[in-house]
Amino acid sequence: MDFTTLTIKVLKMLSFAGSYGLGIILLTIIVRAAMWPLGLSQQRSMRTMQLLQPKMKAIQERYKSNPQVMQQKMMEFYKEHKFNPMAGCFPLLIQMPIFILLYSTLMSPQFIQIAGDSPFLFIKRLDATLKTSAGISQNGTLGVSKYDTFMAGKTAKVYLKGVDEPLDNVKIEKPTKAVEVQGDLIPGETADFKVSLDSLNLKFSQLDQIEKAEINVTDVQTKETEKMTFVRKDGILISSIPTIEVKTAFHYDVLLLIALFAVTMVFSQKAMMAMNKNAEQDEAQKAMQKSMNTFMPIMLTFTFIIIPIPAGVLLYLISSNIFQVIQTVIINKQLEAEDEKKANKVDDIDLANAKKIQEK
Repeated sequence: MDFTTLTIKVLKMLSFAGSYGLGIILLTIIVRAAMWPLGLSQQRSMRTMQLLQPKMKAIQERYKSNPQVMQQKMMEFYKEHKFNPMAGCFPLLIQMPIFILLYSTLMSPQFIQIAGDSPFLFIKRLDATLKTSAGISQNGTLGVSKYDTFMAGKTAKVYLKGVDEPLDNVKIEKPTKAVEVQGDLIPGETADFKVSLDSLNLKFSQLDQIEKAEINVTDVQTKETEKMTFVRKDGILISSIPTIEVKTAFHYDVLLLIALFAVTMVFSQKAMMAMNKNAEQDEAQKAMQKSMNTFMPIMLTFTFIIIPIPAGVLLYLISSNIFQVIQTVIINKQLEAEDEKKANKVDDIDLANAKKIQEK
């Protein structure tokens, strides 16, 4: 079982009352909550760097003419304060594979086949992009455009000669290349498809006994899936299905999701800036940070308008951004309390020392 299939199984378990949208949100919360200690470590490291920044800058200014000595002094400074400048990067490196796994799962054909046409709140389909031509799955007619491409499901139901019970869940090798269109694809006319016997993961003796196979075929462009029966003929499996021409539609619900992503990202950036409000920065650093915080949300928003991103992926990104804002605010307050406690402890020590000096 691959990680994508495992993630989809977990998503099914979390999809109460068949709501895959709710399942996406819950899965995002669970993953982000599990990584909370990493977020705490990252923000603590960033805060420590902010507090040490003036002294670090002083060392850099003092030894700027001698880079070798400067590097040595910086290492001694890190060791003295028990600070690892790379500590803030490690949590991010650990989180990235998890984020990529969730992202690739929601983009995968397996998820689209299972839950692509699922609605959630104002979202009509979780597989819909901003501008798409999604068809209606499993209605016996395939909505196509002239240059569409197709892929098979991961498994097939295979019927063998002389065997009463079919073989379920027969693995299909290379699903993205298993299904081929025979002849020209003309919307509105019957389309013919073929599948090579070698695409089925069976023993050689079983391949010779195949009579027919039931295979899910997905239009990569429209995300529509139809279960088709392929019959053996001349050493290959062939099937035909009526088609209709699909027209591109604009999905305003996806546009709203993109807008919500932009808003939640802005709030996430502001939360991070609030954490840096006490840090000493020169005007150039402040201008650069302000420019990045403005540019990044705009750049990503326009990227999602140009590049088709399914609604389910946008829902995941929005949920992740909201969690990030809450996490940043809570951890920042926790770190401020820790700093205040340390400051009070230092003041108590100084006061005690002052009393001792007065008594002497």
